[in-house]
Amino acid sequence: MKSDSHKKAALEERKIGAVTVFFGAQGGKYPDGNSLWVEGRDESLIIDPSLGMVARRDRLPHVDRVLNSHCHEDHIAGNHLFPDVPWHLHEADLPGIQAIENMMAIYGFTAPIQAAFEKVVVDRFHYQPNPDAKPFRDGDVFELGGARVRVIHSPGHTRGHSFFWTEPDEVLYLGDVDLSSFGPYYGDAWSDLEDFERTLELAREIPARHYATFHHIGVIDDRQTFLDRIDRYAEVIRSREARLLEYLAQPHSLDEIAEHRFVYRQGDDVAFAAPVEARSMGQHIERLIAAGQVSQVESGRYLAVS
Repeated sequence: MKSDSHKKAALEERKIGAVTVFFGAQGGKYPDGNSLWVEGRDESLIIDPSLGMVARRDRLPHVDRVLNSHCHEDHIAGNHLFPDVPWHLHEADLPGIQAIENMMAIYGFTAPIQAAFEKVVVDRFHYQPNPDAKPFRDGDVFELGGARVRVIHSPGHTRGHSFFWTEPDEVLYLGDVDLSSFGPYYGDAWSDLEDFERTLELAREIPARHYATFHHIGVIDDRQTFLDRIDRYAEVIRSREARLLEYLAQPHSLDEIAEHRFVYRQGDDVAFAAPVEARSMGQHIERLIAAGQVSQVESGRYLAVS
């Protein structure tokens, strides 16, 4: 059976053994997302409580701990619903949940964008700092009694971004490796393009019965469908780089590259598009220079090597 959960109505649920997927509005389209609840005999936990869980606040499942795949606003939007249980993040992203100024450092915006976005994170996504949040590391296992969740560190989107492998149902939760047509996002201060590419290679090598994403796709039950989607997803990186090389047939500055847009579409109303474009495509420029495909012909201007 194949399923594309982005076709599901808002606030539907799907049970896969010990795992329940709580779908967000429009299949988890941003700002919403799809959360996973894993129930064992002894404990239960929730992964990435989203705005969809806020909408369910009058019928929340029992939760003994919260796991976040990484520290981005949409993935921690429902943490505040569980103030009396431990919150866990990878040690590399842990500072973001401990203080709002650390959260802002993950994105790396400058004023006035940072001030406006901080307000959004607090007001719309219910950010609450938790200085007592606990770190996990690659390979850590949460034993729930008849079910378990294992951490697979998968950086690139953020430094601490992690997958979660659930047993015995073999659900691989991919977090923000969301397999969307938009493609990989590596435009934050704590993002890394080449780490993201290694993470995609890692994901491709993990056979699972079910693949779950936070946004858009939801759950894929067929491995070949997953492989086809992740290949198309990875191709977006190659397409951005190829278009950048074409653009650099004439010399351009990073500001001009950001204004041209390779990540977002021209005309998309994204307040922080310019810094995201600059950080994303700046990483491409760095590696194209290292590969001898681009040179800096004058201060701050780049040209493809013919």
